Parts: sequence; structure tokens; C-alpha cells
Amino acid sequence: MTNLLTSPWPWYVGGPLIGLMVPLLLILGNKTFGISANLRHACAILLPDAAKPGFFRYEWRNERWNLMFAAGLVLGGLLAGLVFANPEPTRLSVTAIHSLQGLGVSLRPGLIPPELLDLHRPVVWLILSLSGLLVGFGTRYGGGCTSGHAITGLSTLQFPSLVATVSFFAGGIFSANFLLPLLLR
Repeated sequence: MTNLLTSPWPWYVGGPLIGLMVPLLLILGNKTFGISANLRHACAILLPDAAKPGFFRYEWRNERWNLMFAAGLVLGGLLAGLVFANPEPTRLSVTAIHSLQGLGVSLRPGLIPPELLDLHRPVVWLILSLSGLLVGFGTRYGGGCTSGHAITGLSTLQFPSLVATVSFFAGGIFSANFLLPLLLR
């Protein structure tokens, strides 16, 4: 059983398991999926009533299922990364290896290059601040996060979700191919 949990699953098993979760939530419980809404719920829980703006004055207890779902994601990530971690190094193509080495990123086992986690480098603070600002602004401006738009919004054929999802992907492609190389040189 441990081998089953520590080895990568094929796309045709993992993909449908992930992809069927949202329709099941929608069909069985009439629940719409979205992770960024949990930030609103957390603020509604933690802010004192006297300091709460109107946006956070609602019955957050009705959204406990979404908070539990997010907690399950965090717990699952911790278990996958710490308990059931795959000891094999991440497999990259030769082209990806040469591209990363051209940026000055050394390849060691793990998913994130250590150069992107070194908080002593000002460029890392710039990347974290800029990406946090853009993601936060985009999430609020778009009326939801990537999971809400790309999964729930597209599955219910909402045009604004198509626009948001295309924008998320375009921003990711632009950042990975232009901004990241520019910042790491």
C-alpha cells in the first residue's frame, strides 16, 4: 500500500479522480467549488464584529464544508510531501535542464529550485511581492480564483470564467517565459 501512495499515479487515474470532485460537489450537495473564498471565510471568522466591513458580515458557518475542504488539501499536501514523498528526483527533459541552467538555477532534488527560496536575495523578495500582488488583485478583480473559474466556472459554461482562465494561463506563460528569466539573470 505504501508503494501505491509514494509512486506517481498515471494521468488517467489521478486526472479523473480530481476532475470528478467538482461535479460531485455540485450535483450531490449543490456546492460550488472555490478556494479563494476561504480567505473571506477566515476574515469573517477572525475579525471582531465591531471592525467587520459589510463584505465580511454573513453567515460563514454555512461554508464550513469549504473550510474543511481547504484543510483537507493542506493536510493531504503535508502527507504527500512529508510522509508519502517520492524519493526519486523530479524528472525533467534535457531542454528544461539546459534552460534552467542558462538562468543560473542549479538542479537538485525537489520541486522548487533553492535560488527561488533564498530570502537573502532581493530578487526573490521582488518575485514574491509582485506575484502576490498580481495574484491577489487578479483573484479579487476576477471575482474568484483559478480553481473556481477554471473548474466550476468553465463546467457551468460561464463566459467570464473563460476570459479569467485564459488570462491566468496567459499570465503564467508570460511570467515563466519572460519575467522569470529577466529577474533571474
